[in-house]
Amino acid sequence: MVSEEYAIAYKEVNEILKYIPKDDYEKIPKVKINLFETLSKKDYEFTYNPDLTLDEQNVSRRAKAIIAILFRDYWATEEQRKKIISRQNYERNLIEEEKRKKYDPNNIFKNNVEEKIESDTSAEDVATSPLPSIKKETFFDKFLNFFKNLFK
Repeated sequence: MVSEEYAIAYKEVNEILKYIPKDDYEKIPKVKINLFETLSKKDYEFTYNPDLTLDEQNVSRRAKAIIAILFRDYWATEEQRKKIISRQNYERNLIEEEKRKKYDPNNIFKNNVEEKIESDTSAEDVATSPLPSIKKETFFDKFLNFFKNLFK
């Protein structure tokens, strides 16, 4: 079953396709046109005014996207198609780059850890509670301890 949002978009696309030139309409495969007709919402009323642009009318974003895909795939010249595909790839790459920055596995916990450290170590806490010192064992100390433990 198709969501209501897509059913409305298919109805709007069907209505818009009634106003395009016949030779452009025939470039669209019959399978797609039948799909739009069968999946469209039958009780939704939409009237298209060919004198206005899609932005000036109450056309859903999904319907605009479908019309854009139809243009890219069936009506655009080769040069237009290349430009559209290039633009779409560029926008996808921008979105992916934003996702990489936001969800980078190397930095995903970095901000949380820094915030936690800042909140845990305030000036009063450091002054009132001394931190235990960690003695670093040198190689010579390890060597002596090894022989001490060996001869015990």
